Amino acid sequence: MADLPHSGTLGAAREIAFRGGGFVLTPQRGAAFLAFVIVIGGWQIASMVGLISPIFLPSPASIVTALYDLAASGILWLHIGVSLRRIVVGWTVGTACGLCAGLAIGIWSLSRAIGLPLVSALFPIPKIALLPLLILWLGIGEASKITTIALGVFFPTAIATFSAVDAVPRNLIRMAQSFNVPPVAILRKIVLPGALPGILSGFRITASIALILLVSAEMIGAEHGIGAFILQAGNLMQTDQLLAGVVILSLLGLLIGTALSRLEKWLLRWR
Repeated sequence: MADLPHSGTLGAAREIAFRGGGFVLTPQRGAAFLAFVIVIGGWQIASMVGLISPIFLPSPASIVTALYDLAASGILWLHIGVSLRRIVVGWTVGTACGLCAGLAIGIWSLSRAIGLPLVSALFPIPKIALLPLLILWLGIGEASKITTIALGVFFPTAIATFSAVDAVPRNLIRMAQSFNVPPVAILRKIVLPGALPGILSGFRITASIALILLVSAEMIGAEHGIGAFILQAGNLMQTDQLLAGVVILSLLGLLIGTALSRLEKWLLRWR
């Protein structure tokens, strides 16, 4: 029979390395800024030494100069103001309607039986393809463009909302019902807070969709707006102004994302 280990060995404490730190996100301050500096600096150097043709891809310095000239002339603010008005109104209308439809589909059986097949059937249709028809119905003014954006926002918002409502634990709802909590209070205190993270994630997607549809609609039938400005600059081969418009779109998307992050932090401060 083998000798048993000494009791002192069994009682000795052995240090074990911590292995639970995988996939933990840590802040990397300055990493994004450094990446931008490297990319833009390499782009500028390649333009200065002649590796990149200014006709096809202007240097960052040329784009900044074009932005300054457009801002000084006031043309830039005109296009930005028109585009902002369209995207704010279209996104707000589409989001409000999508929230109502998504909540109805997620809560009531009859609404789900009717609404879910309709949403699933109409969602894959490219909304920009409907713009000529909307122009025929509503005219070439603001109504057709805003409706295109609202339709593009409505369907993803409805899907994200009823999916988030479905993800709320049913045990919490049954518990509240067992204590005779009114349905309105259950909806306000259990369903909506539980579904809110999924709904806000849908907002990020719909904001990007709204921006894409905005540019597409303005390129097809608009005199003013960032999309119309980019199309005009491309037709005239003014690539510095074209890329200046692209930079404005990027900054606009970044601004919208930052606003949604602050909204999410404020609405989910209870977590």
